[in-house]
Amino acid sequence: MSVLRELTKRAAARPAHIVMSEGHDPRIVAGAIAAVEAGTARITLVGPRDDVAAQLVAAGTPNHPNIAIEDPATSTLSADLATAFHELRKHKGVTPEIAEAQVQNPLVFAALLVREGHADGTVGGAIHTTSDTVRAALQVIGKAKDAPLVSSFFLMALPENHSSGRDAMIFGDCGLVIDPSAQELAAIAVASATSCRQLLDVEPKVALLSFSTMGSAKHATVTKVAEAAALLKEQQPDLKADGELQFDAAFVPDVAASKAPGSPTAGEANVMIFPNLDAGNIGYKIAQRIGGAEAIGPTLQGLAKPANDLSRGCTAQDVANMIAVTVLQARGDG
Repeated sequence: MSVLRELTKRAAARPAHIVMSEGHDPRIVAGAIAAVEAGTARITLVGPRDDVAAQLVAAGTPNHPNIAIEDPATSTLSADLATAFHELRKHKGVTPEIAEAQVQNPLVFAALLVREGHADGTVGGAIHTTSDTVRAALQVIGKAKDAPLVSSFFLMALPENHSSGRDAMIFGDCGLVIDPSAQELAAIAVASATSCRQLLDVEPKVALLSFSTMGSAKHATVTKVAEAAALLKEQQPDLKADGELQFDAAFVPDVAASKAPGSPTAGEANVMIFPNLDAGNIGYKIAQRIGGAEAIGPTLQGLAKPANDLSRGCTAQDVANMIAVTVLQARGDG
């Protein structure tokens, strides 16, 4: 898809150092090799050294200058990382001994490499669950000081020559915040608009989605979305955003003209904000499985430094795409 090629090209213009917490997985190794060959990143693979090295040999790239291995069991960095983790979590009862043990967890080790400045971002989740991957990111890297919350989005790359004229969209939050309040929905919208600028290099046009368009239905969930839209306009008056909108009113110009005439974003939205995780998760999977869109994510937003999750069903290409996304987040493009 052309948008993914452009994503890789932009990442290669300003490559970053990305650490992969599951370095012994063959998909991670293949994706890492693809990323370094495309010039998007320098990669550190975390895992048992012999296992990771064997995967690199099997892939035909045993000694790439831009791929390093860090084994928590033998790394010269482990002691310092354990000290950092103890200082970070001692208020939660973490002793030096517990910290030493926790650093052997590859998710924690990778996140600490990012926190301590040894890498620019981390990617995991090909083996571990989303909850484990996100927990390590939240505990170690933590929320950005200016972020109201940590949320997630999917970059939805549409099939080439899509009838809508769009090549990609941002869907949020489809992976993390279960039932956001109006205030949280507005914050997710702001973060997702920033992610749209960073990754797609286009002006965000935000739609806060509902089963109602501009008061066509009455319900507490509709009121929540309408309140979020009002907060968003108050907080970000220059951001093109509107709601509440049904998906067709947000996406199809003819429907928008009928249902939401005069809206600054209806019919042209490229950032879709779902009212809860039920809707978001269902929506992105329908777009992926029936609509043929490629879903990259869940990508986290609102962290102090980038840390991203992969699906356990990911492919090597998914890994390479997520590395490019993480590079662009680390470089703060847009």
